Amino acid sequence: MKIGIDWGGTKIEGIVLDHNSNKEISRKRVDAPKGDYKEIIEVVSKLIKDLSNPYKEFSVGVGMPGSLAPKTNLVQVSNTKALEGRDVKNDLEQKLGYEIMIANDADCLALSEAVDGAGESYKTVFAVIMGTGVGAGLVVNKELVVGPNKITGEWGQNPIPGPMDEYERSVKRHCGKVGAIEVFISGPGLENDYLHSFKESMPSKEIVKRYRENDDGCTDVMERYFERVARSFSSFVNILDPDIIVCGGGMSEIEEIYEEVPKRILPYVASVDFSTPIVASKHGATSGVRGAAYLWG
Repeated sequence: MKIGIDWGGTKIEGIVLDHNSNKEISRKRVDAPKGDYKEIIEVVSKLIKDLSNPYKEFSVGVGMPGSLAPKTNLVQVSNTKALEGRDVKNDLEQKLGYEIMIANDADCLALSEAVDGAGESYKTVFAVIMGTGVGAGLVVNKELVVGPNKITGEWGQNPIPGPMDEYERSVKRHCGKVGAIEVFISGPGLENDYLHSFKESMPSKEIVKRYRENDDGCTDVMERYFERVARSFSSFVNILDPDIIVCGGGMSEIEEIYEEVPKRILPYVASVDFSTPIVASKHGATSGVRGAAYLWG
């Protein structure tokens, strides 16, 4: 059996897939502890044990925010601060008693969608996560691309392309980087733009709802959001020119993205045409956990 774990900031989900058919056998979701690293490790290891208990032969893959630094194997570039600098792989293996594979959660999304999802019929699949944070994974010929620094697809940390306005020049990521893509096109990024504009808070889902009701203020916020997503997408289109862009994460559920971004991106790409499909993930919320199960092949 193939066991996959999708390690999110609020939920941790596990899945069991048949080794041959990839058919889902079972799935379980638990709440993610807040801030307590030891408790997080306990919860994840217990979930894996619960899922694997009926089986003698199985593999375990884990998708998590961030990646493992190549020299130290410690977690890096994670938007979950409790994991940063921790030896997650070793700590979990000590609890479980066997080897596991760990990859960035966006890599798992990309692998899932390239193997049997929205990118199944394409050679080069670039899959982006736009949720609490922003990341991406790259798959070529069904093989996950992992570079020497283990940061393939960390485009959310790059500065947003194009001339930055005063607001964009003032916003910092939690690591201190100014104008990073993640702080504009993530869910919190959308909410922070509304807060900056109107001096009051509003959840991202409510902003989208009011935009669809033609609220003037929310329309302005969403127009800026679509433009920023287009600018951000151009940063990897100009380098990789992927065959398809697959979107996952909570913000990918905004259906207007797939109409607005393609018609806004052209001024920022180095081509007279833009024909790359931008689509939602086929497996939706289960893409990450399925991809984690695929890490062993």
